[in-house]
Amino acid sequence: MTEADRICVGAIGGAFGVTGEVRLKSFCAEPTAIADYGPLFTEDGSRSFKVTLTRPVSGGLGARLGGVRTKEEADALRGVNLYADRSRLPRLPDDEFYHADLIGLEVRDPGGAPIGTLRAIHNHGAGDILEVFAPGRKSALMIPFTRAAVPTVDLAARVIVADLPEGLD
Repeated sequence: MTEADRICVGAIGGAFGVTGEVRLKSFCAEPTAIADYGPLFTEDGSRSFKVTLTRPVSGGLGARLGGVRTKEEADALRGVNLYADRSRLPRLPDDEFYHADLIGLEVRDPGGAPIGTLRAIHNHGAGDILEVFAPGRKSALMIPFTRAAVPTVDLAARVIVADLPEGLD
């Protein structure tokens, strides 16, 4: 499998309790759907886990991972991202995207001039923010991922068109 064949769907927050249960942070639109896409893999693909959700917990979901039986084993997985095979994920509508498909795309202004490269997508509760690395700038541009600021995403051309809000240019 190539990196493009898997999508990051969650991360392990560490042990929850003493019997190997973990705190799981889901990156899915419907958080509990993370258990439907299994098995889930580590980034390098060296380990896979069957996920069984146990209960909602503060900051995520309680879960049992196949093969993880002790608190120490669960704690050793803290911070590990979990990936699902792309083929197991739902097909998205035309105006929705998996973050993995956007990272690395060139960002241009409406006239076609290059702005930079999409480095990351953040969401702190008020909507997605695109972090764009622009050569020659001291800091990254942070662009709201709204239709007004980002009118076009062309995956085939690997280009995002951003109409920078006043004060961002």
